[in-house]
Amino acid sequence: MEYLIMGGQLMLSLSILIVLHEFGHYLPAKWFKIRAEKFYLFFDPYISLFKAKKLDGKWQMKTALSKDQEFKNDNPDQTEWGIGWLPLGGYVKIAGMIDESFDKEQMEGPAKNWEFRSKPAWQRLIVMLGGVTVNFILGFLLLGLVLWGWGETYLPTASAKYGIYVDDLGAEMGLMDGDKVLKIGDKPFDKFNPRLLVTAVVIDGANSIEVERNGQRVNIPIDPKFTNILASHETKSKEIFGARIPVTIGKLGEGYPAIEAGFKEEDQLIGVGGVSTQYFNEFAKALKENSGQNVDIQVIRDGKEMVINSKVTEDGRLGFAPYGFDKYFDVARQKYSLMEAIPMGFVDGYKFLASQIKAFGRMFSGELDPSSSLGGFGTFASIFGSSWDWGHFWKMTGIISLILAFMNLLPIPALDGGHVMFLLYEMVSGRKPSDTFLEYATMAGFILVMGLVLYANGLDIMRGCS
Repeated sequence: MEYLIMGGQLMLSLSILIVLHEFGHYLPAKWFKIRAEKFYLFFDPYISLFKAKKLDGKWQMKTALSKDQEFKNDNPDQTEWGIGWLPLGGYVKIAGMIDESFDKEQMEGPAKNWEFRSKPAWQRLIVMLGGVTVNFILGFLLLGLVLWGWGETYLPTASAKYGIYVDDLGAEMGLMDGDKVLKIGDKPFDKFNPRLLVTAVVIDGANSIEVERNGQRVNIPIDPKFTNILASHETKSKEIFGARIPVTIGKLGEGYPAIEAGFKEEDQLIGVGGVSTQYFNEFAKALKENSGQNVDIQVIRDGKEMVINSKVTEDGRLGFAPYGFDKYFDVARQKYSLMEAIPMGFVDGYKFLASQIKAFGRMFSGELDPSSSLGGFGTFASIFGSSWDWGHFWKMTGIISLILAFMNLLPIPALDGGHVMFLLYEMVSGRKPSDTFLEYATMAGFILVMGLVLYANGLDIMRGCS
C-alpha cells in the first residue's frame, strides 16, 4: 500500500508540473500566432488514451476504445488535447519546429506565417523559455506557499539536551553517543536535522564537525571518502545520528507482547535484563539482543520502580510507540504571513538550486560519483514518503519543479536548453542552423536523454534487487 501512495503522489505531482510546463510553451506560441497542433500529457505513440478537439464550435472526444480515431471536419488551426499512454513526460507539438515528434513533412516547403520557424528569433526564444520559466516560478511560489500554509516546525539544536546517538556510519565518522553537534563545516548546526550533514559534506564539501563532548569542544575531521559514501543510495536508509530521548510509552500496539505483559501508557522503561538503558536507542539495541526471548524490563510507574517480564518479538520489539520530541524538548513552531513566506520561498529555492549546481560541479570534477546520486522514478517517489501529507506533497512538488526547470535548461538538444542554445547562436551570429543539423542534433539529444532515463531507473531496479 505504501508504494501505491508514493507512486500516486509522484504521478499527481509530475502530471501537474508537466501540464503547467507545457502551458508555458503553449501560451506564448498562441500569443505570437503560432499553430499548436497538439497538447499532450504523456506521450502517445500510435494511440491516445484520450483526446479531444473543438471543431465547428463543438468538442469532439475520442478514447482508445473508439472505433473511429479521426476527428470529423478536422481543422489544423485547432489544438488537439490528449493524454498518452507512455508516462515519460508530455509535449506541445508546435508547427514548423523540429522537436521530439521528428515530423519531417512539416518542414518541407517554404515557412508559413503560422509556423514557429517563420517567427523572429526573439519570439522563438520566449516560446522555448516559457516552460522552464513556469517551473522556476512555480517552484519558488510553492515553497513560499507551504511556509505560509503550514509554517515551519523544527527542533532547535540547543533543546536537544541529551545529545545524540549514532549508528555505525556515524561512529565510523568519529561521532559518539552523547555528543552535541555545534557546527558542520563552517555553518552552525542551529536546527536539528541529521540530513544536513549529508548536504554539507556531499555538496558543500564540509571537512569537519564540531561537537561538544564531555563539556569540551572537539573538532572531528571528515575523511574525503565519506563524500561518496554519504551520497550513495544505501546511505538514505541510514540515520547517521539522531537526538537521544528517554523511553516513555506513548501508545501501545494491538496484538503485541507489551499489552499482554501488562505495560501501560506513561510507563518509563529504564532497563532490559538488569542492564540500564537510559535512552531509547540503548533500549532498542538491548531488545534486539533479546529477540524472540522473554526478558525482564525495568519500569518506573507512578514514581515507583518495578519489573515486568515480557516476550520480545523475533524482530526485537515489545510493541509500543514512544513519545516524540514534543514530550521532552521545546519544539519551535514558526508561522509566516504571506508577505514573509513568499520571499523566504524564493530564498529557499535559490539555496536549493545553488546546491544542485555545486553537486553537478563536484560530479564533473570527479569528487562525486554520479551513479551514487542518480535515481529514477522510484527515487523520486520515495521522497514523498509512505503517507499522504499535503504540506509535504506541495513542498516536494516545488522542489521537483525546480529540478525539472534546472535539468530542462541544460544545453542538450531535445531539451529546452538545447533549443535555447541554438537560438542564442542564431541571434549572436546571425546564422540559423540548418533544419537537417537541428534534426540530427535533436535525435542525438533525445537518445542521450532516454539513455539517462533508462540508466537512472535501472539503478533503482538494481538497488531494489540488492
